[in-house]
Amino acid sequence: MNNKLEKATFAGGCFWCMVEPFDERPGIESIVSGYTGGHTENPTYMEVVSEATGHREAVQITYNPEIFPYERLIELFWQQIDPTDGQGQFADRGHSYTTAIYYHNEEQKKIAEESKQEIARTGIFKKPIVTEILPAEHFYPAEDKHQDYYKKNSYHYKRYKKGSGRADFIQARWSYPKDKEELKQRLSDIQYKVTQENGTERPFQNEFHDHEEEGIYVDIVSGEPLFSSTDKYDAGCGWPSFTKPIEKQQINEEVDTSHGMFRTEVRSDKADSHLGHVFDDGPTDKGGLRYCINSAALRFIPKDDMKEQGYGYLSYLFQ
Repeated sequence: MNNKLEKATFAGGCFWCMVEPFDERPGIESIVSGYTGGHTENPTYMEVVSEATGHREAVQITYNPEIFPYERLIELFWQQIDPTDGQGQFADRGHSYTTAIYYHNEEQKKIAEESKQEIARTGIFKKPIVTEILPAEHFYPAEDKHQDYYKKNSYHYKRYKKGSGRADFIQARWSYPKDKEELKQRLSDIQYKVTQENGTERPFQNEFHDHEEEGIYVDIVSGEPLFSSTDKYDAGCGWPSFTKPIEKQQINEEVDTSHGMFRTEVRSDKADSHLGHVFDDGPTDKGGLRYCINSAALRFIPKDDMKEQGYGYLSYLFQ
């Protein structure tokens, strides 16, 4: 595998909110919050937000394109912003909070321009797309307190992302549209009961508890990739068990106190399907977690069929 790293630079409004969506995904080596596009050297945060420098708040991502291609970075970028707002982003106003893609080479420029055209064509946004696509300029890292802000100040970050309107905007535009009647027609009774009614299938009497073929497991509702056979193991519990998801952002965890127990439920991010639970009794050499998942929540895609079905970007899992 080619381990040559590349850089991607995105301005998406407040840089606090532009780290978490990309962070800790396979192939992402680092994310730095900073400033770019202006005329002042070594600007400070206060100078930038005062609109005195011409800089935008931005993030610079160092990534391995063999594992996490630029196309996926661009896709995630669009899903974090309002690309129709030319005056700022959500509660933050002014040029320093406007959006832009800064390309580092002609291939990135081509991908960015094509993706912008595609976003406009889909009609997801009713107004014109105004996000600029510009050549990368000198990038100045922000002060230490702004790096990994979502980790250092988790509570404040979550309140800010919600209060600014960004969280609700993303949810409204990009959550999977679910039609209960359509799902009842498309899913089997047990698939519907598990994913939509938080049900549990019988142990040892389900499709994938002893399944050993190489491939990935996707959400039966949305097709969102969730788990890989490379992380599957026999926990002896009667349900498919995995040491980790393909990407942690694909899984949401919620407290479950049903049946007189205290457990951690796991749900798919986009479709909000109930999947199962996660426990801390997994293999210690693999992180100690056991994702105990209902087969009925999953669809299996064999390794040799992944490219044809649109999951070729995950082929690195088997190299």
